[in-house]
Amino acid sequence: MSKFFKAAGDSSSESSSSDEEELYSDPEAEQKSEDESEEESDEDEEEEEGESSDEDGDKTGVNKFLRDQESSEESEDEEKVTVVKSAKDKRLEELEGVVKLIDNARKINDWSSISTEFDKLNRQVVKLAEKEKLPKIYVKTIAELEDFMNETIAIQKVTTKKLNATNARGLNAMKQKIKRNNRDYATEIDKYRADKDEYMMEEEEEEVQPVEKIKKPKTINIDGIDAGDDEGFATVGRGGKALQYTSESILKHLRSIIESRGKKNTDRAEQIRIMEKLLEVATTPYQTIRVLLTLISTRFDLTTSTSTNYMSQEQWKMAEHEYSRLLAMLEENRNMVVVENAEEWEDDEKPPQPAAGELLKIPGSVVSIAERLDDELTRSLQHIDPHTAEYIERLSDEQALYSNILRGLLYIESLQKIEKLETPQDGANRMVMRRLEHIYFKPSQVVTILEETAWKAIPSELDSNITPRSGAKDIATLVQVLSTYLFVHSADIIRARAYLCQVYYFALHDQYYRARDMLLMSHLQETIGNFNVNTQILFNRTLVQVGLCAFRANLIYESQNTLQEICGSGRQKELLAQGVMIQRYSQVTPEQEKLERQRQLPFHMHINLELLECVYLTCSMLLEVPLLAQTGSSPDIKKRVISKTYRRLLEFHERQIFTGPPENTRDHVMQASRALAAGEWKKAADLICSIKIWDLMAESDKIKKMLSEQIQEEGLRTYLFTYAPFYDTLAVNTLASMFDLTERKVAAIVSKMISHEELAAALDQVNSAIIFRKGVELSRLQSLALTLSDKASGLIEANERTLEQRTQGTANAFERQGAQGGRGGRGGRGGRGGQRSDRGGGRTRGGQQFGGGALGGAIKA
Repeated sequence: MSKFFKAAGDSSSESSSSDEEELYSDPEAEQKSEDESEEESDEDEEEEEGESSDEDGDKTGVNKFLRDQESSEESEDEEKVTVVKSAKDKRLEELEGVVKLIDNARKINDWSSISTEFDKLNRQVVKLAEKEKLPKIYVKTIAELEDFMNETIAIQKVTTKKLNATNARGLNAMKQKIKRNNRDYATEIDKYRADKDEYMMEEEEEEVQPVEKIKKPKTINIDGIDAGDDEGFATVGRGGKALQYTSESILKHLRSIIESRGKKNTDRAEQIRIMEKLLEVATTPYQTIRVLLTLISTRFDLTTSTSTNYMSQEQWKMAEHEYSRLLAMLEENRNMVVVENAEEWEDDEKPPQPAAGELLKIPGSVVSIAERLDDELTRSLQHIDPHTAEYIERLSDEQALYSNILRGLLYIESLQKIEKLETPQDGANRMVMRRLEHIYFKPSQVVTILEETAWKAIPSELDSNITPRSGAKDIATLVQVLSTYLFVHSADIIRARAYLCQVYYFALHDQYYRARDMLLMSHLQETIGNFNVNTQILFNRTLVQVGLCAFRANLIYESQNTLQEICGSGRQKELLAQGVMIQRYSQVTPEQEKLERQRQLPFHMHINLELLECVYLTCSMLLEVPLLAQTGSSPDIKKRVISKTYRRLLEFHERQIFTGPPENTRDHVMQASRALAAGEWKKAADLICSIKIWDLMAESDKIKKMLSEQIQEEGLRTYLFTYAPFYDTLAVNTLASMFDLTERKVAAIVSKMISHEELAAALDQVNSAIIFRKGVELSRLQSLALTLSDKASGLIEANERTLEQRTQGTANAFERQGAQGGRGGRGGRGGRGGQRSDRGGGRTRGGQQFGGGALGGAIKA
């Protein structure tokens, strides 16, 4: 290096070294830097003899920049020289750097990097352990790594989101490495786990103190924690946690955590670990309640930052346990209440001290926490595959949740007894509704176990005014009491939902007439369109359950009529919230699809759609096959369609050239329909009873027997409709032997058909025979004419409806008044002006002048 560039570097380096001297107020460092600067100045004077003194002045051009660059390099060199480190310190710094890399890799669950850095860490420890004792930071790292590995393996066993191939290989490699490595340091690891804080304190006394003298700003941050410095609190490492958490500083820490909620780059997992530590050092009930409320809320916030849309089972169980602890703490300390309208306590230095007899109000909501726990459990059940053991395991958490809902309801009831608080009724209504929604769709045996287990988990001195402990076994009364309470104290949506839950429960337990009467008296079918989507889904589920209840009660017509609206639409999955039907050309936005998926019900709440379809098609078969036979034999009867869905499936089945053995429920019903129409009632009964889905219903043998009897009766009706024109008389005992019915039953069926004017016959009770009356037989031409007239009238009505829609009700505006050939009304068309209008003789415009005896009368009718 030239002497020319060297001279300017001296002044710069001296100034920078003087700045360092001011920053570090260490006498030894100052003395050392002064000696070094004197030696350097002597060397510079010897080297720069004969040089002009004006070279230190201002320079222009390239030299100026080169001097600045050189001076900055030399100042950096001098800074490095000022810190003298031993080989041991350097190795410790390298060790700490590797530990930091491992910690960073743990945060992102990068097991491949952890495996690589772990090997490097062991190589460095071997060098250190040769001359010195084992570093305690190494013991801490390998102990925490083992705990983290066990936690990750446990999570992987229960979660559906697995690690990628690279991380999985790294995790498996680390499992073997840690097992072999930690075996050698088992004693030190046990000491660390026995008392982590004390173990690391010894390390600080021996080694950390000299470092703190040099790095004074970091010491300021640590001291600032006790003084309430939030930023310093956030940047402190794990080694010094025990020094920070005291019962006096809990409120300060909670305030800093609350203020950071909702901000970007907030480490919620770290906040949860901090609050768990605060919970351990909390000494008063007030501090414990405050920490629990904040901790549970932060656990819920953790869900929003994860890739999955639901709370992990581990976090949910912790939140549920903390909620249970919160309720127990509130029950023990009746002078403290958690209410939503309470004011925040502002003084973090001094906790509130309520006077004797006064209540200390703490802001929070016991009801909202219970609702959020319920929602998170439902959301997790929506995302877990229902055909796995994980779903069953997750569903078992419902018992603990139900116990907490019941316990929370008891706490709300206790608040309502305190007149000073003026607790709003809405909280109790929401808790009762949540409790009702957990039991309305379950059989009474399951609800009995749920109730008994919940009451056992609650202290015996607690009881409910709404549903006393003594009435826990009578489930029907429990559902009625909860529904009545909501119907009296709530309004609008909650009242409607409570009413529907009660109807659903009655229908599920075969109380058809009671469920039907309640549903009709509520008039909800008229106003359900004004409610939200979730209530409409509940209404659809209730309607379907009432239809199934009617089927079990052998009320075929009522069952088909009730299920028609849901099953006839072809959108059962969507209407019952049991699946999302994405059509090919649908215009559903991703947001709408996401909302639709969020409304889906968990699998254990589903109504079996295959069973629902089987019931609907069977009821339609029993009603449609006799009707088809009746209209086929009597063309003058106006055609009536009961189920368009069934008719469409039957037509499709009849168009098939080859029909193989039935493979599914639909095939069984269609082949049974054809057999029933042909009079083969035994074959039809065998096909219907061979459907395996009936085994899912309670008392399946009774259901199959009922179906066989119905098929016998409808087979008899079908036979009479089909072959009545070919008989003059027919013996009752002949029909009884054909359809394996008693003569009394046959006579009753025939009498009913005659009274409803379905059969033109008379019953001769003396001779036990049916005498058929012959009506006017229509020829083939007359039948075709009647068919043509029906189709023509239907076409005219369709045209007029289309015209009404397009002209918005002003169809008469197109008539030309006073002109010849004006357009006629329904039933015919007038002439089109001129001579054509005179060809009809005395025919008036717009009328239908046709008479033809019986045929004309039939057309007019």
